[in-house]
Amino acid sequence: MTTHPLLTAFRANTPAFGVWLTSPGFLHARTVAQASPKCSWVCIDGEHGQTSLHPTLAESVSAIHGVRPSDAPSALVRIPATGVSSSTSWQIKHALDAGARGILVPMVSTPAKAAEIAADSRFPPVGRRGFGSPFTHGTWGVSVAEYLTTANDAVVVMVQIETKEGLDNVKEIAAVDGVDVLFIGPYDLSICLGYPAPSPDPHPEVEKVIQHIRQVAQQAGKKCAMYCTSGAQAARRAAEGFDMISVTSDVGAMSSAILEQLAVASGTGTKL
Repeated sequence: MTTHPLLTAFRANTPAFGVWLTSPGFLHARTVAQASPKCSWVCIDGEHGQTSLHPTLAESVSAIHGVRPSDAPSALVRIPATGVSSSTSWQIKHALDAGARGILVPMVSTPAKAAEIAADSRFPPVGRRGFGSPFTHGTWGVSVAEYLTTANDAVVVMVQIETKEGLDNVKEIAAVDGVDVLFIGPYDLSICLGYPAPSPDPHPEVEKVIQHIRQVAQQAGKKCAMYCTSGAQAARRAAEGFDMISVTSDVGAMSSAILEQLAVASGTGTKL
């Protein structure tokens, strides 16, 4: 069966750590992807990042998968359109045709939208995804026939729970066939519930909601993902039982490393 590191971690029930990619460029994506063998996925952020669906998305996906051919991090794509938009269908198709191993749709609030996303991500008879790209199977390193027969099981479908309506419908969303992961966006979730954004951790009342979403997802047999901004934060979430956890972003890691190294150079930091 066609597989990739994120799926391997899911099947082994081990935490899947990843990195958020917010800036475009082949060399930039390749640098992030080859930074650590412990990185099992890289999410190309088309919603709040600056990688456009065309033409830079395809080169970023290719750059990530070309780093370590045997175990390159799974390239995932968060599409720009939210779960309240009618634009999700073509954007999902575009991301998957670029070779993405999974898609993430922001602000999914209803089971009907979740079912639509699942259908758009899989070929018939279980979905309605169309096939026609001459490049997709090559990005996966398989034949057309192999891709068509394995993609429905290998592509990871993720929906983001970050609205009040999504929280109200979380049990119904988690029950949707074809949805693999409920991904918690703690910033928008906090704001929509009337609490301040995490700084760096969520408000205690939001934390209760986060744990509730995790429990609902896992009780439904789905994986639960959590957005984090540091290794320490990610380690805590892994200990709590989250299945998929972001550790840092490209810009966050670059900024903190520059700050740290300049502090050392100027004598105001600790020598490494």
